[in-house]
Amino acid sequence: MISKLISAMSSSIYKYIGAINKTCIVLLPAVLLWATSQISFAQTTTKVEVPDWALPGSATHKQVPPPLDFHRPTRTENKRIGIFEGQSDVGAALVPGSSSYNPATKQYTITSAGYNVWYTRDEFRYLWKKMSGDVSLAADIAFPDKEGYADRKAILIIRQSLEDDSKEAMVALHGAGLIHLAYRPEKGANMKEMRVDQKGALRLGIEKRGNAFAVFTSMNGEPMKQFGEPIQVPFKGPFYVGIGFCSHLPDKADTGILSNVVLENTAGKIR
Repeated sequence: MISKLISAMSSSIYKYIGAINKTCIVLLPAVLLWATSQISFAQTTTKVEVPDWALPGSATHKQVPPPLDFHRPTRTENKRIGIFEGQSDVGAALVPGSSSYNPATKQYTITSAGYNVWYTRDEFRYLWKKMSGDVSLAADIAFPDKEGYADRKAILIIRQSLEDDSKEAMVALHGAGLIHLAYRPEKGANMKEMRVDQKGALRLGIEKRGNAFAVFTSMNGEPMKQFGEPIQVPFKGPFYVGIGFCSHLPDKADTGILSNVVLENTAGKIR
């Protein structure tokens, strides 16, 4: 009697489960269609808001410093790329950046949006290595899109931290050819610069010798030479050393290629 009862109950349960499965199979396409429509709706209704201060300069608009309390947490991948230990979207630009390395050509391809690497905070894609002491860093620089924004910049940079307002010293080549040695003397301070009176270097370098930072250039493939006098910025080790790129457009990415990178943990090795 008991066995017959158990058998009857089992049969009912199996029929019930079967009915549920059939219902799920019938409803699944409708559920997927609904989910897809919600995603599409979200994509079409979500609008990226660009602060007015972040818009690039033009005949009708002047880019200005960000509010002093404006920051975005840096996005970091502790993932090696070439000679570098990790990569970060410093300042978390509105469009996430990316980077790749081709060992055959020794090229680092860096794609990034970002309103600027200037004023009191930065937005750029950064490939970095933690170091202490003196540093020699150099690279060839190229912009694949010859028609890109004039103020986009490929940079060789040393930073105290990965925060968007970190103390830093860098050399940069802009899309229109401007070269400068720039630095933020303290966390959250405005940038200062020393401009190079030539444009369009094929290769740039930055040397850290104690607290002194100097810019090196090669305009046409000749041996690199120092330009001007070093600037003084004290750093505490360890700090971050590496290469980066910024489109100078807050919500639109561009690409820079840095190749034949020299990175030595000593001064006097720029080449």
